[in-house]
Amino acid sequence: AQVLHALGPEVDAQLAPLFRSAGVSYPPGSVTLIAFKSEKRLDVFASDPSSDGKSQTAPRFIFSRPVLGASGTAGPKLREGDLQVPEGFYRIDLLNPNSLYHLSLRVNYPNDDDIRRGQADERPLANLGGDIMIHGGSGSTGCLAMGDPAIEELFVLAARTGLDSLSLLIVPCDFRDGRIPDLPANAPSWTSSRHDNLRQTLEKFS
Repeated sequence: AQVLHALGPEVDAQLAPLFRSAGVSYPPGSVTLIAFKSEKRLDVFASDPSSDGKSQTAPRFIFSRPVLGASGTAGPKLREGDLQVPEGFYRIDLLNPNSLYHLSLRVNYPNDDDIRRGQADERPLANLGGDIMIHGGSGSTGCLAMGDPAIEELFVLAARTGLDSLSLLIVPCDFRDGRIPDLPANAPSWTSSRHDNLRQTLEKFS
């Protein structure tokens, strides 16, 4: 509440025209954040409830911000300390107004699929890692550092939209350009199927 009181009016004034230009209400019905590891970019798409109130309209591009810091290479996060930014379908499960990196949004890594893959690979679940954040600043070890102005926008947008209406895709590269990620030799065999799912989902966003 204190962050919204301090930053909300200025951020709202910056974001509302972007949503209006895209034909989406502000705050919107839902938001999808798409982080591209290779391109070091985060795109924001948003939708409104459909006329019947039972679904959402097609997502529309709102704005893009550079990722200032992200460690690792293409491929999923597998364990604590591997410095990898995760890849997959995630949610934001916490807004942290007291982050060491100004503000942060906590990613729900490991999610159910990460845990299932870890069990199948016989990797210790206690060592899968966690505390993956989208945060301010410019340095990162396994997180996405967005810089302070951008994280203020994302923090306020997430709070205004509501975490239940916010989703996150983290992809190795922009598959829409026909790119194929250059995976390390130790990438697990299931990486390609996860990438296929991400590629198919990404096609809905243009």
